[in-house]
Amino acid sequence: MSTLAVPLHVRWLGRVPYREALAVQSAIFERGIDQHLLLLEHPHVFTYGPNADLANNLRCDPRNVDAELVEVRRGGDITYHGPGQLIGYPIVNLPAKHGDAGPADNTDYVHGVEQVVIDSLHDLGLHNASRKDGYPGVWLDAQTPVARKICAIGVRVARGSTIRRTMHGFALNVSTDLAYMRDHIVPCGISDYSVTSLQEEGVAASMFDVANIVAKHARMRWGNTASTRHDIAWAHQPDTEGLSISVRKPDWVRPHVNHTSEVLLTKKTLRDLQLVTVCEEAGCPNLSECWKDGTATFMVLGDRCTRACGFCLIDTRKPLAPDANEPARVAEAVKRMNLEFAVLTMVARDDLTDGGMQHVADTIREIRLLNPNAQVEALISDAKGTDSLNVVINERPDVLNHNIETVARLQRTVRPSAGYARSLSVLSRSVAAGITTKSGLMLGLGESKEEVEATLLDLASVGVNIVTIGQYLRPSAEHLPVVRYADPSEFAYYKEYGEYLGIRHVESSPLTRSSYHAKDAHRNSLPLLNA
Repeated sequence: MSTLAVPLHVRWLGRVPYREALAVQSAIFERGIDQHLLLLEHPHVFTYGPNADLANNLRCDPRNVDAELVEVRRGGDITYHGPGQLIGYPIVNLPAKHGDAGPADNTDYVHGVEQVVIDSLHDLGLHNASRKDGYPGVWLDAQTPVARKICAIGVRVARGSTIRRTMHGFALNVSTDLAYMRDHIVPCGISDYSVTSLQEEGVAASMFDVANIVAKHARMRWGNTASTRHDIAWAHQPDTEGLSISVRKPDWVRPHVNHTSEVLLTKKTLRDLQLVTVCEEAGCPNLSECWKDGTATFMVLGDRCTRACGFCLIDTRKPLAPDANEPARVAEAVKRMNLEFAVLTMVARDDLTDGGMQHVADTIREIRLLNPNAQVEALISDAKGTDSLNVVINERPDVLNHNIETVARLQRTVRPSAGYARSLSVLSRSVAAGITTKSGLMLGLGESKEEVEATLLDLASVGVNIVTIGQYLRPSAEHLPVVRYADPSEFAYYKEYGEYLGIRHVESSPLTRSSYHAKDAHRNSLPLLNA
């Protein structure tokens, strides 16, 4: 049985904590008909399905071996994921067995996943790879007394619609520490046979090589030979020389400053209340325009960030303790400025246990108490992907914003303390909570047109409602260089393309920044009500 004729979008995401990867694949699983294959590694984790026999098959306290223990909705017993293991999550579409009704052929799909791995192993020289009767997964010398498992498989197939959609997938041992499976669990509840890896079998293939071969066979099975491929960088990339900071900027990225009386009044309100705005701290080119309209983006938790992203002007000295009175002062500023739509942002505070999320949530709450008719947008950091994010999500801002900043390949160069998959995970969790969700990226750092399109596809695939796209402007000679200035026509194209993909509103222009036209973007992103 073949899948529907939709290209396969392949992504190498690097090493991703299990819960973050689960949030991303769950979001993609829930929306659209696009087909994806997520390739990655996990830090040490044991996962198990609802019917797993932990009493007999878990032989350790996961905490003692630096591993997580996570229950997931998939078939199978307990298994292990960790470094040196290629994880593949196909999120693909299966037609129903009998046309418009009935379930998908799950057995056929599982065999298809197995076959992708078997064909890949054959390419790598392991011609003894095959299925084993009565045992899911991929085995070596399957029908002999020395049969050993090299790849575990566990899948979930959605029910209830014409198109059935899959998630979870396979775990292929490349250079895995097999002690985690041999000593700490009974893998998949199978005690009669051993496990192995490519490395143990004498195959000296890198993760890069294996991922490429698997992607080739996956494309043939699920992409009708058509696919896109975009990876985070496999290794650190040398800095691009780019343009000299002295190069004259094109007219379309030269802001027009006009400090009107409204701007001066906003400045006075902020100073009186001892508040910081990202407008000033990050050198926003739209300061005059936004302040003239009585809009400012309040930056909470101080003006010092614990991360040193290569594009950002924010101070990176040791931050001060949070100001407990700041949420109330922000609320008062919203009242004095008579704002209908208040925008909050924050510095990254990795020095705080919760990443500063409680402080942001307190600020949202104080704004609403003093300004019951005001709407609130919160631009947050990733909180290292922890459950602290739920503190802000549970406060339910009208818009939750988290910027992905750049394309997958450039993540390690542009923001080394963050990650592409983690950002998709943050956005996915917001979408899952039913909150209008927003993200943004910059042009001019060396990305290609295809990479920007892929990033927009990824944002659309997890359900992001609003995207901002603007030109990167180098703040100083110490920051990342501008590789090129994108033409205004390019920004117009990405707006059209993003909205074609299903993103409800794309704000895209050379001087667009995260909170630019935030109120209008939120209004335009709301679904149309039936008359």
